[in-house]
Amino acid sequence: APTDDRDTKRARHDNSTRTTSLSLGASFLTPEQKCELEATAAHICTTGKGISACDESAGTIGKRFEAVGIENTEENRRIYRQMLFKTEDCEQYLSAVILDPETLYQRDDENVLFPQVLQSKGIIPGIKPHLKVYTLPGTNGDTVMQGLDSLAARAREYYKAGARFAKWRSPITIPATDLAIQANMNDLARYALICQSEGLMPIVEPDVSLSGAHTLEEAVDVNVRVQSTLFKAMIDHGVHMAGCTLKSNIVNPGKDCHVSYSVEDIAAANLHVLQQCFPVAMKGVNFLSGGQSLKQAAARLAAINEIKGNAAAPWNISFSWSAAIQLPLLELCRGHGELQLEKMSKLYRAELEIACAAATGLWHDGSLERSDGDHVGKQ
Repeated sequence: APTDDRDTKRARHDNSTRTTSLSLGASFLTPEQKCELEATAAHICTTGKGISACDESAGTIGKRFEAVGIENTEENRRIYRQMLFKTEDCEQYLSAVILDPETLYQRDDENVLFPQVLQSKGIIPGIKPHLKVYTLPGTNGDTVMQGLDSLAARAREYYKAGARFAKWRSPITIPATDLAIQANMNDLARYALICQSEGLMPIVEPDVSLSGAHTLEEAVDVNVRVQSTLFKAMIDHGVHMAGCTLKSNIVNPGKDCHVSYSVEDIAAANLHVLQQCFPVAMKGVNFLSGGQSLKQAAARLAAINEIKGNAAAPWNISFSWSAAIQLPLLELCRGHGELQLEKMSKLYRAELEIACAAATGLWHDGSLERSDGDHVGKQ
């Protein structure tokens, strides 16, 4: 049937411009601000690339250094991060890197600030703005993250320093109380709102711990409760959903769970959780490693992406790993007393190849077996 000029013009209208102008209420963001946030989210969710989580505090990375005989100095932290950021061809595997505030202001050997080093490679630098964990009195161990009161001022400075996204972690243990879920998910929503107002694309990170003996079915139940509460809170707060992304735990049985599960069981559980509550407006999820080895995390990520093509799953599903990738690097230093930068860089690139293959549903030849992703019940 013939169409008139108005139909043709409508067909040519860019859909991203149309949806950016829509809101559930009066938005605090201009269309230009929304477009910038969405562009950052889209870049981070590039197919086949992931996030390198290099946001360990001086204390956390210091424990890792000292465990293998490396002195925890600012210079050692600097040259270690420099190795990660300047590993040959790392931009082929990474879309973004999360930095600790200390690292955001450090420079490479050529006196170039690390955010500029990353930007020159097409890698977006981000920041970890949350402070310390606080245990809520009288709750038998429920925790929240501190740092919301000063977040707006710090986010403004981080943006000036070159950061273009942020990541806030809210840890949850199983069994999870309603108080812990509500308090932490509302905090994540407020964090996202504040970051967007200062130009930072927020990554929200509800982190359900692997600790415990819970079954996979129990983990599914808790993760659905956590994520549905999170996204409801974000919408209630007026967060621009297309201008943020998710970093969450891979849904797993507890480490001490007595029931065995195949990697296919775990993959199906993860897609089920996403399908129940993850908004299609958000472009992707980058799973954290959360106590899994590189082989465990990569095998499970590969299985999730392998079956994603046969399911209603429009998101990019990738990785944002720290310990799973970095602990094997640091093991190369054991017994040497100093950082083995050349060997570490070579291994780091090889690990990124494994992770990126998994992010596209591929099993890296010779490096992964399906059984690497199984959970063997603890006897």
